[in-house]
Amino acid sequence: MAPEFTSTEQFRAVIDGVMTLMSEDPAMGPQLREADVPQRFEFDDLDLVVNARAAREGEGGNLHWEWSDEIDWEPKVRLTMSSEVANRYFQGKENVPVAIARRRIKAGGDVKSALALIPITKPIYGLYREMLEADYPQLVV
Repeated sequence: MAPEFTSTEQFRAVIDGVMTLMSEDPAMGPQLREADVPQRFEFDDLDLVVNARAAREGEGGNLHWEWSDEIDWEPKVRLTMSSEVANRYFQGKENVPVAIARRRIKAGGDVKSALALIPITKPIYGLYREMLEADYPQLVV
């Protein structure tokens, strides 16, 4: 049986954690900010959405995200997936192009830009797994 989040609150806390890890990482954060690819992630099994973009002047960190569609920017990429697929992806256990082809991830917009971010975000796999091992061991796959 696949690892499951205990609640939507836990899922949000974990995704907030992974976004913070990416934003604060000295290599990933600045590269993601410079790439500036606003994205909308919908987690259809939990009825949640998070929109993320590069941080603007005066905002802390390299990334800014909001758990809402009430935002003042337009996402360039839209990805829909389950919380299970998201968990597998951030651990490096879900290949995005294959998941898109098999419809485990539904993608819209400038998908090419999103795929170009994968090499930048590769270090998140280990960082995310370390976070899970320390705080959410039941989610490790």
